[in-house]
Amino acid sequence: MIEELYAIEKLAMGTSPIHILDSRIKIIICFAAIIAMVAYPYSVSAWIPGLLFFLFFLMLWVISELPVTTYLKRLVMILPFGIFIILFQIFFENSHYDTFTVLVPLPLGINIYSESVEFAAILFVKFIICISFIILLSSTTPMQNLLTGARRLGLPPEFALVIGLMIRYLFVFAEMFGRVMNVFETKCFNSFDRSLPYKYRLKILGYTVGTMFIRSYEQGERTYISMLCRGYSKDSYLQISKKEIKPGEWIIVCIALTFIIMVPLVGYFSGI
Repeated sequence: MIEELYAIEKLAMGTSPIHILDSRIKIIICFAAIIAMVAYPYSVSAWIPGLLFFLFFLMLWVISELPVTTYLKRLVMILPFGIFIILFQIFFENSHYDTFTVLVPLPLGINIYSESVEFAAILFVKFIICISFIILLSSTTPMQNLLTGARRLGLPPEFALVIGLMIRYLFVFAEMFGRVMNVFETKCFNSFDRSLPYKYRLKILGYTVGTMFIRSYEQGERTYISMLCRGYSKDSYLQISKKEIKPGEWIIVCIALTFIIMVPLVGYFSGI
């Protein structure tokens, strides 16, 4: 787990033209594409802006010099969280349609509707575009730079402080989990080993979860006391220095936003 986190951060610290862009530029472009795709009406014409946005994403991914396998692996890991919701849409009458045509009748009165399949396909396109831009953003921008860029864009300081602490201790927790797994391997314990009694495996896992909970609580107490000793209070904020956006970066964001805005507008008003 800790190796995966370090691998993500290592990729995000590249030197490609996309990596060295100001984090605010990347946040604006990615969120603009997501908002434009989500706000587009649920119609068959959504395939056109979806295709153009995906080509735009592919162009940015190629410029970032990241391997395609990295994108595919992360996409496959995220797909199960959304694909089940999308698949369930085909069994229900969707409120976006007035009439419904039974495509495949199933037992127990369950039907697959043609209109619902169309809606699920549109939802899938929107899902892929949004996830792709999120993967691009996280793969080309370190976590701390994302937080700094969001703070400069106006993220409330309270949120920035909490998220900053979460980012720092995410790696601490992952390292702690890695140590626990190393202990299991050293003692030849496998929670999926059917040769061991089920109650024994459950007891060991319960002890492990309880130990990690107690250690996390103790670590939180020590961290909070240390922060109080350093002047932390409810009025403490994450201080971010000002940074000017370069003229070339202004040109990039203007071109990208023009493209992101025009594609849905042209697709919608042209009635494609």
